[in-house]
Amino acid sequence: MLYSLSVSNYILIGSLDTSFPEGLIIISGETGAGKSILLGALSLVLGAKADASMVGPEGENCIVEAEFGVTPAVREILRRADLPDEGDRLILRRTVARSGRSRSFANDEPVNLPVLQELAQELVDIHSQHQTLRLADERFRIEALDLFAGCTELREKTLCAQREWQAHTHALEALREKKALALRDQEYNRSRWQRLEDARLTPGELETLDAEQKQLAHAEELKEILFGVQNALEQLQLKDAVRQLDKGAKFIPSLEELSARLESARLELEDINEEVEKLGSRTEVSPERLQQVEDRLSLLLELMQKYGATSIDELIEERERLGALVQDISSLEEEEVALEAQVKQSRQTYDTLHEDLLAERRQAAEPFAEAIEKQLKALELDKALFQVAVEGDSVRFLFSSTGKNPTDLAKAASGGELSRVMLSLKSVMARLTKMPTLVFDEIDTGVSGSAADKMGSLVCEMGADMQVFAITHLPQVAAKGNAHYLVSKKNDVTSVTCLDAQGRVLELARMLSGATVSEAAIANAKALLNA
Repeated sequence: MLYSLSVSNYILIGSLDTSFPEGLIIISGETGAGKSILLGALSLVLGAKADASMVGPEGENCIVEAEFGVTPAVREILRRADLPDEGDRLILRRTVARSGRSRSFANDEPVNLPVLQELAQELVDIHSQHQTLRLADERFRIEALDLFAGCTELREKTLCAQREWQAHTHALEALREKKALALRDQEYNRSRWQRLEDARLTPGELETLDAEQKQLAHAEELKEILFGVQNALEQLQLKDAVRQLDKGAKFIPSLEELSARLESARLELEDINEEVEKLGSRTEVSPERLQQVEDRLSLLLELMQKYGATSIDELIEERERLGALVQDISSLEEEEVALEAQVKQSRQTYDTLHEDLLAERRQAAEPFAEAIEKQLKALELDKALFQVAVEGDSVRFLFSSTGKNPTDLAKAASGGELSRVMLSLKSVMARLTKMPTLVFDEIDTGVSGSAADKMGSLVCEMGADMQVFAITHLPQVAAKGNAHYLVSKKNDVTSVTCLDAQGRVLELARMLSGATVSEAAIANAKALLNA
């Protein structure tokens, strides 16, 4: 329930801080006094659109704060949004700056608008006279019937199954488009991949072949060079020089060190000579091998140019990429088979749930219509005929005030009749949803006399099970409230006053007689309250 509402600098409300009891709460006031402003402030804190025009003249911001009771559904929303749970109370606050920018808070923690609006759906249901337009809304009619049928959860499961089926269907369509493109490019990609595959590419091959080509191209010259090196080294008489130094060391000891150094150099030169000899023996003069190497180099360079590569590694990467594209066709075919199975399964799940949902709706249609019709007769539409037609996924409300030839409700009912139909729907739905707070904003427009009295009785009955606010201009309705608040305006400032017993008598008398309150009106007002 709504425990309190605090408003500061909101349009014509300078400051307002009031609390509310349980049961039926009446709000009345003269036309233009600001009843709609009060409702607007409540709507704002519940997530309605904000703009700069809401900021009053007394500051740069307007602030609206409301304190509500906490239900399990509200607690679950707070948990999912990681918002603080302060026990059995929830405080919502909304501020709007002169720039039009607004900020929202739940238990003093910032909250985004979608979460605020989700909370609002579990806290208050605001029903205005304009809401009779919702009777023409297919979704509203479906929600009303499903609520009565107790298949709201089944409807959500059906919608989830439908979304899953559609998602799988769209995925399958996208895959088939991808497959068609792949098939179109497959032969081209396959020929490009095959050429690289046939080339048997090896990392580092280009550098190796390049070095081998240089050797083969200059093999004869190289052999001559190496042979010349061998001859030059062999002509050195280093062994003899070492022997001579050893002889001289008998007379000059320092020659022994030179002998050792020369012997070391001789051994190193012999090792070099052996290496040169080996290189010479390995150096082949082979025009055939040279041609093979040059042909291979030409192929590699041609492939690099054709595929826009700067190295063999890049050619290998392109080969792998093309290979994946070629292979992708078979994997796409496997994925297509799997998706087809998912589409079939999800469609079967949806069809089963959908049939169950339609069966539940058809079964509930007649008792739902009877419940609404019973309420309409209680509201002095004695001959009213109300029917619910379930036609596939469409739900239609049919109505006749004469009991004959029911047709589409929006076309057959007058404004006053629509108000009574909507109130009847709300009374049935309110008992099922267990909404903590329900607000009726002048839904009694177009209704008067004993019908208004019975409408007030119905609203009063609803107030026995929940907190109900009724903004009304009818004394028959106002007299049935547990509490009565008067909205008034003085010097362009709107205020709200909780009326005591005497104040209620005077306000009811004003509602009965107008600006001039007569003794007869006062007596009538007392009679209404006593009744």
